[in-house]
Amino acid sequence: MSKPRVDLPLLSDIVEAMSASEAIRWALDNYHPKVAFASSFGAEDVVVMDLMLRARKDARIFTLDTGRLHEETHDVTRRVRERYGIAIETHVPDSGSIERLLHDKGPFSFRVSVADRKECCEIRKVAPLRAALSGLDLWITGLRRSQAASRAAVGRLEWDEVFGLMKLNPIADWSEEQVWEYIRDKGLPYNALHDRGFPSIGCAPCTRAVRPGEDARSGRWWWESSERKECGLHPEGR
Repeated sequence: MSKPRVDLPLLSDIVEAMSASEAIRWALDNYHPKVAFASSFGAEDVVVMDLMLRARKDARIFTLDTGRLHEETHDVTRRVRERYGIAIETHVPDSGSIERLLHDKGPFSFRVSVADRKECCEIRKVAPLRAALSGLDLWITGLRRSQAASRAAVGRLEWDEVFGLMKLNPIADWSEEQVWEYIRDKGLPYNALHDRGFPSIGCAPCTRAVRPGEDARSGRWWWESSERKECGLHPEGR
């Protein structure tokens, strides 16, 4: 794994003291076009996209179309495109890998075991993300510390050991209330599933609504007992 080319601890301290909009502007000013935002079009993501596009109209945004997304996710993607008049880079899984998985294990192998689920995530999410990040120096996410136990230690700027580049989490310290206040204030389009009890939205077969008071990530892969539910896009065990 390559090492950071900057004094990351010092830089992290500087960026940690910035506001979300300041951190985004810093990233775009210093790394564009080798910086891009990975969006799954959840509530946090539409906030980060709005902040980015206010800072720079040609900010790069990409998404991973796993082939099993909710219709509502595709709908909010369309509304984002129309609102901002932008192109969104779309990365899809390798068709051969999908065909082999379906041939060998069927369409629901991800429910057999955690290993099988992670295999599906690797093909549909992680491999396309690796391709999307190729050539970048920095990627931006909508991670927040209060989303899950596995994200409690997220820094605003950190080194991603999995993909070998810097990662900016501009709203890491935001609360859920702050996210929704921003969405309402700016009148942003958002995924209709949020109004139906889906705080965290992934692939349709792997996401369900949660009950009031439940952890936001409890609706993801709910048949698993692990408290650290991640698909491989972000490191576990923070």
